[in-house]
Amino acid sequence: MTNFLELVKKRQSTRKYSSQQVEYEKINRCIEAARLAPSACNAQPWKFVIVDEPELKLAVAAASESNILGFNKFTKDCPVIVAVVREAPNITSKLGMILKNKPYPVMDIGIAVAHFCLQAADENLGTCIIGWFNEKKIKKLLDIPKKKRLDLLISVGYAADETILPKQRKNTEQMSVRNKYE
Repeated sequence: MTNFLELVKKRQSTRKYSSQQVEYEKINRCIEAARLAPSACNAQPWKFVIVDEPELKLAVAAASESNILGFNKFTKDCPVIVAVVREAPNITSKLGMILKNKPYPVMDIGIAVAHFCLQAADENLGTCIIGWFNEKKIKKLLDIPKKKRLDLLISVGYAADETILPKQRKNTEQMSVRNKYE
C-alpha cells in the first residue's frame, strides 16, 4: 500500500482514458473501500451502479455530456461509469438531519466516493467525479426509481497519460486556522 499522502497526491481527475479494460477485481476493491466508508449513524445511504456493458455505458456517457458547455465528452472513452444513487437514511440519521439541519446523506456519499476514488488511485486507475449530467435520462437507462436521487457519476479506467499534475490548492494558512475562526 502507498503512503497515504502520496496516494492523495496521486489521485487526480482523469479526463483521457486508454482503451484498456478494467479488471473486475479492481472495481470490486473500489466498491469495498466505499462500503467501508463511515456514515452518519452507520446509515450507508448509497448504492453504486457499475456500468461496464459497452452500449449501456455509451448511452450513460451521452447523457452526461453537455453540448452547450462541452462538459464530459471524455466519458465516452472510459471503460466504466459508476452511478452513485442516494438511498434513504436510517431513522437516526434522518432524525439528526431534521434536528441539526445537516444533509448527512450527501456528506456520507462524498466520503464513500472519496474512498472509492482513493482505492482506484491505489489500483493505478484514473477517476473523475462528475456532477453534471442528465439525471432523468440516466435514471431511466439504469432503472433507478424515480424517487431516488442520482447524486454523482464516477468515470473509471486507465489513464491515457499517467503524468501526475501538480495540484493547485490554497496553502494551509489560507484554508486552516487554530482554535478560532479568523
